[in-house]
Amino acid sequence: MYRVVIIDDESIIVEGLQRVIDWKSYNCQVVATACDAVSGADIIRQCRPHIIFTDIKMPGADGLSMLAGLKAEFPKTQITVLTGYRDFEYAQKAIRLGVSRFLLKPSKMDELEEALVYMTGVLDTLPEEKTEISGKEDGSESANSFLVRQAQAYIAEHYACRLSLQEVADHCYVSQWYLSKLLHKHLGIPFYDLLNSVRVQKAKELLENPALRISEIAEQVGYADTAHFSRVFKKSEGIPAGNWRNINCGRNEKQ
Repeated sequence: MYRVVIIDDESIIVEGLQRVIDWKSYNCQVVATACDAVSGADIIRQCRPHIIFTDIKMPGADGLSMLAGLKAEFPKTQITVLTGYRDFEYAQKAIRLGVSRFLLKPSKMDELEEALVYMTGVLDTLPEEKTEISGKEDGSESANSFLVRQAQAYIAEHYACRLSLQEVADHCYVSQWYLSKLLHKHLGIPFYDLLNSVRVQKAKELLENPALRISEIAEQVGYADTAHFSRVFKKSEGIPAGNWRNINCGRNEKQ
């Protein structure tokens, strides 16, 4: 029997879907529900559903990132989107990420049934061992590339904070393990090397300002310890930050 998870911040939608559809007739069982994207992602990792019905316009949720994360980490999972967001371009992007059906609310019964027939039909064609959603398969290149870009954008925006792999993975709705794997595959470097490269680049921009001390620059790019910043910078550029400033900006280092 195929496991189903329903995610929507409108409880009436969740309850309605559970009641109006004869799940057993489609060889399905609703095993869990969630009212937001974050708890939904946690439940999906716990339950490993074959089918997901989800909204993508929920408070605090980036719908496309959520969809990309689900399809990348669980590529065999079938997803139907239920949304009141009437944007054709947005729907196209969701479908390119691997969504099975994109239904506008209020969804009609025949649309829901057609979505179920389609999704269970896809699952029925998979070899038996493939119907057990493992989460360890490579997702679609479209979803994976989208996630890498999202991770890079998030790092570029939050590099000055105490940023962890877990925080970026949460933003992308994937596990730490999967995001780490993606960064290695697409960029060839681990997370902290990527973070450090962004910080060093920002530090080089700040070094052009003679009014800023090295210690101030270190703090502004996310390093609480100036000595740690100095080690990272020298490893990246081959010379200390002060020397880099003298060579590239023609100014004396401000101590």
